[in-house]
Amino acid sequence: MNDWIDAESHVERAHEHYEHGRWEEAELELREALSLNPYRPEWHFNLGLTLEAAGRYEEAVKAFRDCHDLDSDDPQVALAVGVNLLRGNECRAAIGWLDKAHRLDGSNPTPLVMRIEAHTRLGEHDQAEVMFYLSQQIEPNNAEALSAMAESLLARTLIDKAIWCLREAASNDPNLPGVHSKLARAYRATGRHERARQLFLRELRQDPGDIDTLLDLGELLIDMNRLTESGEKFRRVLEIEPDNAEAHFRLAEIAEREHNPQSALEHFDVVLRLDPAFPGARRRLARMLLMNRRSATPVRLRDRRAAGLGGGIREQVHELLDEELAQLSRRMDAQSHPDDRPDRGEITELAQTLLDAHRPEDARRVLGTLIAANSHDVDALHLYAVACFKVAGSVSRQESRRMRAEGVEVSRSVLKLDPRFVPAMHNLAVAHVHEGQLRRARYWVAQGLRADPDDSALKRLRLRLRLGLFGGLVRATKWLIVSAYPLRPSR
Repeated sequence: MNDWIDAESHVERAHEHYEHGRWEEAELELREALSLNPYRPEWHFNLGLTLEAAGRYEEAVKAFRDCHDLDSDDPQVALAVGVNLLRGNECRAAIGWLDKAHRLDGSNPTPLVMRIEAHTRLGEHDQAEVMFYLSQQIEPNNAEALSAMAESLLARTLIDKAIWCLREAASNDPNLPGVHSKLARAYRATGRHERARQLFLRELRQDPGDIDTLLDLGELLIDMNRLTESGEKFRRVLEIEPDNAEAHFRLAEIAEREHNPQSALEHFDVVLRLDPAFPGARRRLARMLLMNRRSATPVRLRDRRAAGLGGGIREQVHELLDEELAQLSRRMDAQSHPDDRPDRGEITELAQTLLDAHRPEDARRVLGTLIAANSHDVDALHLYAVACFKVAGSVSRQESRRMRAEGVEVSRSVLKLDPRFVPAMHNLAVAHVHEGQLRRARYWVAQGLRADPDDSALKRLRLRLRLGLFGGLVRATKWLIVSAYPLRPSR
């Protein structure tokens, strides 16, 4: 009897701690109660709720499963297991539990709504639509279902349909958490930046401390070139969460745009200390060091070994790029989650940085993966040709001719896709000069100047070719370089 009374007392104290947001104390009280009486399913359920509130989803799943073992007919328990599996990104396992919750209570649309999200994450959009229509049969115009369906539509770039769903969801439930932010992201994708900004602000009026919305608004303001306001949003994030690596990364980007390289380097330094695996941080830091190698000082890390950096700027750049290449390989692995895989912009920026760091063979290998996925990507093909030409300058004569021939072939492919792509014409002219084919070189110079009469590189090349006519045979010299136009940083 005393154990029973003690257990109930622990549960009462746990409830009080939970109400005040003291998750750790509530957990300790509940575990103490369960050690005295492990056969109360509602106590296991309360433990699951406490762990869920603390963000410990894997442990919450275990607590809810323990509850399910004692009471397998409660649909809320099965739903709780499914929801927490989904939060832990175990989508396939979550679907089974959500299906069970729906079988136990067919009048509740929530399991079907959560299945929309699970199937969307798995890329099973047809199945997501089936769940949406089933949920509408239970509760027409369910705001949560409309919002979840919009995520599937956005993933398929069906922006207009997604906007319709989100507007309906906001109309049916204006207080639905996140609905205005989702609608803002959809409007941002269509270029309606001012409308998106207004919706982000509306979301923040409901929840001023929503970090995801603050980050999204900050990124939008960067796109709108409102850098001062953007910096304010990211600094607000750091007031709430000082170790937020994303906010430091965006502040580094703002510092770049404001031509403050040392501030950008310092923020990238912080990003790597907070999260050494942060996507793109090492690549962007390497690029900043290359662009400011004369004025920048080596990054002063509190824990250099943790970030893998040492030595001077040149050594740091190569160490950063080595790690970035290794991380890229891991992210491109077939087993990696689709959201973690690098996009086209990341790969092309890495390739450009490798070229700037005089590592053309690595750039060529990286770009090969991009071209294999899309053989009509003009930017990737051009950079690949540049890499071939640069490799040609550092290998044996026979290999050099082979690389130059490959660069010429790829440059011609670029011009088939975009006949007015001047950098490719410049590079073809340079390649033909190296081969002593002056007539062809002059042809491509003329073609390039016809497309862009103000191109300074082509004008200089034309002048040197004319001087070569009076000075004898023009041979390959150090002033003959290949061109790669600058790429915008990916975000």
